[in-house]
Amino acid sequence: MLVNVKKLNVQQFIAQQITTEMVKPYSFTAQAPSNIALVKYWGKYANQIPANPSISFTLTNCHTDTSITFEPKKQKKPQLEVYFEGKQKESFKPKILTFIARIIKYCTYLNHFDIHIDTKNSFPHSSGIASSASGMAAISHCIMQLEKSFYPEMPLSYFNQKSSFLARLGSGSASRSVAGEVVVWGKHEQVNASSDLYGVSIPFQLHKNFKNYQDTILLVDKGEKVVSSTVGHKLMNNHPYAKARFEQAHQNLGAMLDILKNGNLTEFIQLVESEALTLHAMMMTSVPYFILMKPKTLEIIQEIWRFRAKTGLHLCFTLDAGANVHLLYPNDEKELINHFIKEKLAQYCQNNQYICDELGTGTRTK
Repeated sequence: MLVNVKKLNVQQFIAQQITTEMVKPYSFTAQAPSNIALVKYWGKYANQIPANPSISFTLTNCHTDTSITFEPKKQKKPQLEVYFEGKQKESFKPKILTFIARIIKYCTYLNHFDIHIDTKNSFPHSSGIASSASGMAAISHCIMQLEKSFYPEMPLSYFNQKSSFLARLGSGSASRSVAGEVVVWGKHEQVNASSDLYGVSIPFQLHKNFKNYQDTILLVDKGEKVVSSTVGHKLMNNHPYAKARFEQAHQNLGAMLDILKNGNLTEFIQLVESEALTLHAMMMTSVPYFILMKPKTLEIIQEIWRFRAKTGLHLCFTLDAGANVHLLYPNDEKELINHFIKEKLAQYCQNNQYICDELGTGTRTK
């Protein structure tokens, strides 16, 4: 199935032409967070349209810092340079060039500039902590800063909406890293403003049980994934369980919205863990099939289940498309759970390393 983006309201995102006087050097910096999906997005149509809606917690400490310098182009064709953690990164260029090709009709002013990108992560790249989400959200934010410099009267709501729209064209989950704390991407009947084109914050106050919710990321494997998310998404095209999965995700998102309103942590645990295992079940039942979990991923899950049964504490796990485990738990149970992490779970992590994170607020200008 292909979704015709022309039928969706994309015309609003086409920028006006700029004048010659506007073509001068600019430089902007942004910090964009990663996010962790509670209801997973897996499978997409043409033009980065999600096959099912998803919902995520925006994080704080796992982020990408990106600075972009826009210089008036020196040659007929604009040039691109990309540096990652201080070193030129040619391997990043194809993805960014593809991204620019996708957004150029909405940001035609980019045709006038050479682009120099300097970026770095606070967490391991390509290891299942949504580095493409934070990376593309940061780049999009810088591009929107450039656009706002041309049109200073631009409302913040439009700035964020178009930033999410652009980020989606680089990485679907990046659409959920623009705003915070909890973001829905994909059309869903319980969120009136929801769209397949960009992410939106939930339209209600989050229950106090989720205030400062914690996410400790257990780094089981800091290496690059053997199968990229891009490849994994494509394998949903002919997946035997795709239709049922998309329907399930739609229902689960509705249930998750109710949970985030009423604060039922028992239901939260059940739904989050089920979603994580379902995501990996889709990978294991695709053709070709693949497994991103590692033996230590499973050992951590077993330890979490034993500890929860023993203590009654409200910790649970979720997984992105990788081996690392996100341990989610309420802020008021932090002390006991952090002791458990140090005593039991750290041993399963590569070099005993893990990242302590929590619910955050979205991308910002630096």
